[in-house]
Amino acid sequence: MDKPLVVVESPTKVRTIKKYLGKDYNVVATVGHIKDLPAKELGIDLENNFKAKYINIPGKNKVISSLKKSAGDTDIIYLAADPDREGEAIAWHTSEVLKKKGRSFYRVLFHELTKPAILSAMKMPESLNRHKYDSQQARRILDRLVGYQISPLLWRKVKGGLSAGRVQSVAVRIICERERKIHAFDPEEYWTVTAFLENKTPPPFPAKLVKKDDNKLKIATGEQAASIVNDVSGSDFIVDKIVKKTTRRNPQPPFITSKLQQDSIRKLRFSAKKTMMVAQQLYEGIDLGPGEPEGLITYMRTDSTRISKEAANEAIKMINERFGKEYAIDKPRDFKNKKKVQDAHEAIRPTSVYNTPEKLKPFLGKDQLALYTLIWKRFIASQMKQALIDQVSVSIKSGIYTFSSSGSTVKFPGFMALYRSADDEAQKDKDNKNELPELSEGAHLKLNRIEPKQHFTIPPPRFSEASLVKELEENGIGRPSTYAAILSTIRTKGYVDLPAGYFKPTELGFIVNDLLIASFPDVLDVAFTAKLEDDLDLVVSAEMEALDILKRFYGSFEKRLEKAAEEMVSAKGVGLPTGLTCPDCNGELKLKMGKNGAFIACSKYPDCKYSSNFERDEKGNIIPAAPAVDEATDQTCNKCGKPMVIKQGRYGKFIACTGYPECKNTLSVSTEEGGQSTGIKCPEDNCEGEIVRRKSKRGKIFYGCSMFPTCTFATWDKPIDKACPECGAPFVVEKSTKKEGTFFTCLNSACTYKELSED
Repeated sequence: MDKPLVVVESPTKVRTIKKYLGKDYNVVATVGHIKDLPAKELGIDLENNFKAKYINIPGKNKVISSLKKSAGDTDIIYLAADPDREGEAIAWHTSEVLKKKGRSFYRVLFHELTKPAILSAMKMPESLNRHKYDSQQARRILDRLVGYQISPLLWRKVKGGLSAGRVQSVAVRIICERERKIHAFDPEEYWTVTAFLENKTPPPFPAKLVKKDDNKLKIATGEQAASIVNDVSGSDFIVDKIVKKTTRRNPQPPFITSKLQQDSIRKLRFSAKKTMMVAQQLYEGIDLGPGEPEGLITYMRTDSTRISKEAANEAIKMINERFGKEYAIDKPRDFKNKKKVQDAHEAIRPTSVYNTPEKLKPFLGKDQLALYTLIWKRFIASQMKQALIDQVSVSIKSGIYTFSSSGSTVKFPGFMALYRSADDEAQKDKDNKNELPELSEGAHLKLNRIEPKQHFTIPPPRFSEASLVKELEENGIGRPSTYAAILSTIRTKGYVDLPAGYFKPTELGFIVNDLLIASFPDVLDVAFTAKLEDDLDLVVSAEMEALDILKRFYGSFEKRLEKAAEEMVSAKGVGLPTGLTCPDCNGELKLKMGKNGAFIACSKYPDCKYSSNFERDEKGNIIPAAPAVDEATDQTCNKCGKPMVIKQGRYGKFIACTGYPECKNTLSVSTEEGGQSTGIKCPEDNCEGEIVRRKSKRGKIFYGCSMFPTCTFATWDKPIDKACPECGAPFVVEKSTKKEGTFFTCLNSACTYKELSED
């Protein structure tokens, strides 16, 4: 009989696990999922209780054959895919593929890839978890029902290649609604009055006007501010009340997935996707010496703040040794989970606190070290003493007006000696904005100057990756393990841009969002989506049946789907209302989606052919683009001799003869640098064009003939106006490689000319 088989999902784990299990086990990997719903059909039997049709994933036949070969005639198989719902699905599908009479399957959960954790899990194998699998299947089916039945509607009504998603579409809605709040925002003017004061001892300090006649004061205009300045300019400033207190600040819990993503985005400038990729590497195992792979962190997909007593005690021991007993707590600090959190995993922590960042630096890449350091510090800090903050608030009277100033100092840093979260850093900046001198009640202060200042209220900010993850988490949308994929998908599909690091909806995003909300208000409702996630969690705990969730969801969804097929407005055809009238015929202008993006066009087409590109002002109003004005060139038409001009067409700028329509000669120009030519004649026989610098659809620069599409000559390499010294070709090209640097070569494949550039 063959040795027992251990099946994991990642090849990277194989070496780590083999190291600790030794020669008594075979260890193989599925390389992710091996079964999935078919790509070219719904794959859900709507008439048979939503039975899913799973098939072997194309391209995985070799993996499956290898699994069967490795299993041989063994009677025992340990399914050790990741300890989450996706891992449970992989385990179930693997058991189906390897099912054999007399063969037993056991589920083992490796929460960390260390010797003690691996050996302990192998000693206490579990059964496959039907409830966890049912929950994952229900989510997969729900996502398939939404994606595969709404997406074709978008292809017909908006644009091919689009997709809708049960969670991604809600994320787009959140971004669109924030943008519209920004559009609708009307800034309000307000003023502040600040007195810059000085005691007998330094430093001088500012105090802000807060009250008049002991009532809160709002200064709406410059006139009010000037009047107040006039009132207090000759008045005494007397310290009325001093309040001193020491506050205790607790450390943050160890990371859960969403918090790790948020701090990584803000502190390390990693994307959510990159954060999870690097965390996966740290979890699966890093070589700490020849043949010594070791998992450095616990499982990185978790929403639980629980940690083991052993890990906490190890941290406390480390704190005593490294920082001293004044920084160490007496017993482990526990952190309460939020309601309905799945508590199967610990929080994200180092597998050993003695694997310090300094110790691991020689073995980790730059990104791995940065993320590991973040995780290590956050965990150690969670078991350190509270920070003590001395806060001082001073109330200062000037006649009927009250000014206020406050400041703080760190009395004892506690956990802050090691780690501050991004939120802690923001609080630090807020606390320490003023440094106050020694003051006593009744003291008379010197007024150095008084400054009125105009302000305007600001709109809510756009979401960054970190704040969008926080918003999704707080609203119960999706799960931490899905956030990275959501953020990536909504950008890839073109629904949002990320200028300056903040999400902004595209016109496509607005159009799709508005159509989906009109036709599927429940599916795009934040509360509805959150409730669905809660229900899926209840399936895991056996408090709800997956089939009940599917039936309840599809009952209303099917009706809306049928209605949307008939009534959803076509952005390709009818278009969406804009509230604008056509300048040519006074018809209604509609917002439409074409091959090259959104545009506005008259609803009376084809009788009226008015159409235009557009922009939006800061209030979101559509502003039609000004009519394009032809630009003069110094070129003459090589067919009729008339002047050539640069025109703006549907596909960008092009050069055309002014003799149109009698002469229809046109030339293409680059969309960059005003169509600047290289001045080099096209090398193709009998071609009168010249080579121009152009940009591909993906934004990559290339060089092509100005007579395109008549002439299709093109090259990625930059042409240099220099004849080839070996074969006499009319020009050479410039290339660059990391190995050779920049050099000149010939496009003639039979020519061996190569010369290093002197630049």
